[in-house]
Amino acid sequence: MSLMKRCLSEFIGTFWLVLGGCGSAVLAAAYTADAAKISENTSFPLGIGLVGVSLAFGLTVLTGAYAFGHISGGHFNPAVSFGLWAGKRFPGSDLLPYIVSQAIGAVVGAGVIYLIASGKTGFTLSGSNPLATNGYGIHSPGGYTLFACFITEVVMTFMFLLIILGVTDSRAPKGFAPLAIGFGLTLIHLISIPVTNTSVNPARSTGVALFAGAELFSQVWLFWIAPILGAILAGWLYVAVFSESPVQEQQNIKELV
Repeated sequence: MSLMKRCLSEFIGTFWLVLGGCGSAVLAAAYTADAAKISENTSFPLGIGLVGVSLAFGLTVLTGAYAFGHISGGHFNPAVSFGLWAGKRFPGSDLLPYIVSQAIGAVVGAGVIYLIASGKTGFTLSGSNPLATNGYGIHSPGGYTLFACFITEVVMTFMFLLIILGVTDSRAPKGFAPLAIGFGLTLIHLISIPVTNTSVNPARSTGVALFAGAELFSQVWLFWIAPILGAILAGWLYVAVFSESPVQEQQNIKELV
């Protein structure tokens, strides 16, 4: 498959991830337009909540991996690309084209969310996490410190890449990788939405922050450094400890999903 086609696949897949995941958080997490119709005996407003948003992110990766995994490998995330490179599954020469494609896809996805959200009367880019942005300190949903958010993003991305590397190993059962990856991302969101609003994906963080203003965008550096660090550590560990050989045949994830 040509590099251009693979990059287009990464663009569309990342666009879908941001639109589906962040879009669900912005548009559906706490939908209360019909709250007056809810019984006085219930304390639950209409909306999908934390669990729903977590599932939305997992489902975007699951569906995207099945749709585009055989074309580009279904990374949709610069940290994944770096982790697969560190795990000797992805050539370094393709890193930059993939990351650029992912970043552009995330920006376009965030732009579509903004266009839709701004079509509602009274919409403003206010609050600590407009457009489902990621942040630390006052922009952490739970008020967590920079250090806590850094550790969270490193560890969550580390585990995400171990899942990806494990289920796409040539020794793993074939055809089920997207399911494990999607459910893994869902679990990661269930754990870390209260801490950082969950990134584990530099492109996803950058896309929405571009529309949310300078203050939010100034925190994006953390959501590049921490996920990429966690991903590279996972790649190195997998090669050193779990691979059959340090020079195991280079194999793209697309051949296994």
